[in-house]
Amino acid sequence: MRTPTDTTHDLRHHGDAEVRGGDLTDLAVNVRADTPPAWLKARVAASLDTLAAYPDGRAARAAVARRHGLPVERVLLTAGAAEAFVLLARALAVRRPVVVHPQFTEPEAALRDAGHEVGRVLLREEDGFRLDPAAVPEDADLVVIGNPTNPTSVLHPAEAVARLARPGRTLVVDEAFMDAVPGEPQALAGRTDVPGLVVLRSLTKTWGLAGLRIGYVLADPETVAALERAQPLWPVSTPALTAAEACVAPAALAEATRAARQVAADRTHLLAGLAEFEEVRVVEAAEGPFVLVRMERADEVRLRLRGLGFAVRRGDTFPGLGPQWLRLAVRDRATTGRFLQALDQALTLVAH
Repeated sequence: MRTPTDTTHDLRHHGDAEVRGGDLTDLAVNVRADTPPAWLKARVAASLDTLAAYPDGRAARAAVARRHGLPVERVLLTAGAAEAFVLLARALAVRRPVVVHPQFTEPEAALRDAGHEVGRVLLREEDGFRLDPAAVPEDADLVVIGNPTNPTSVLHPAEAVARLARPGRTLVVDEAFMDAVPGEPQALAGRTDVPGLVVLRSLTKTWGLAGLRIGYVLADPETVAALERAQPLWPVSTPALTAAEACVAPAALAEATRAARQVAADRTHLLAGLAEFEEVRVVEAAEGPFVLVRMERADEVRLRLRGLGFAVRRGDTFPGLGPQWLRLAVRDRATTGRFLQALDQALTLVAH
């Protein structure tokens, strides 16, 4: 039976909507700035000479498998992580799916569109939005959680997430931003000892490939086969396959690690600046390339910031949050400095 439409939260609102319609500095979309790098653009451009042939994903699939130390049967390439959510919703026979919120809203939207009634577990602000595995109902046969979680930027301990696994349950962990965490200490990608584990990864965030659509699923071979049967033929284009193979090569992984360290340093700078505002409360456990902040009249502040040339992500479309929340992408120090000045102006304008 189809669950009723969620009229409280716009589950299909995403950060790109905040940037449209103006020449704005983008703190709304969690894609690393100044990407894709020149070497990656050159690799993708060179693949255009082979567009007459149908896509062949074998090399990219093998490269992803090597990157995580897995057999190729445990890897499925997808048109971004968003396609994987749709495949999971359509291909798996589940009775009681549960989504742990606040988090990326596409998993719930995809489940609803597939006719499922979706349960919610809402993590609490007073707990720092940290996972309590006991809060998830025992009879849930599909559980979805992000790590690090969008929009809270909380990085849950891997073992706490793994405790959600049960016989007969599919545990979906969205690790789209895990490669932005130096060393990926809480990653479950590559683990084969967690029953029912499905890990989703995206290559669009770190490498600036949102317009190309490339991601992948890591799961047991039976789940991968079920999801693959639900895909259309040739679901991932040749340029996207080229990008996937390039982005999991050793040199690219080293570059991603350097970028993750820089993001961590830039996030520290942003958090220090935000701490100067009495009106702003930050979710302090931030480990991702974005931070979640709370302030009174945040919706008005967001509009004022837009007038000052900055786009930020509204928080009220995430279940478990409300209109007093904003999500800010981490940018370089110069951009952050300009943003903090604009925030000061916006808060002053709203106060008066």
